[in-house]
Amino acid sequence: MTKADIVEKVASGTGLTKLETEAIIEGFLNTVIQALKEGNGIEIRGFGSYKVKKKNERFARNPRTGEKVFVEEHYVPVFKFSKDFKAAVDRGLKEQKK
Repeated sequence: MTKADIVEKVASGTGLTKLETEAIIEGFLNTVIQALKEGNGIEIRGFGSYKVKKKNERFARNPRTGEKVFVEEHYVPVFKFSKDFKAAVDRGLKEQKK
């Protein structure tokens, strides 16, 4: 599913135009990105939480050459699904298989 697909589904479910829906979804995504850039986490109950994790500097290997490569300290965004979200997906897929 692409962002365009999400916009279409939300627009049809809410009665908003695709243009309005796209602006809302863009706004949400930009808010999440900005919060993470500032080092803040976001928790959406029943859905999940976004956080930023610090990865320490280390040596890694280039898989093609086997050469050791230094990787600097960096930060990565992570998302953890809520228990409710995981349970809903599990139930949905199990029902589909019946």
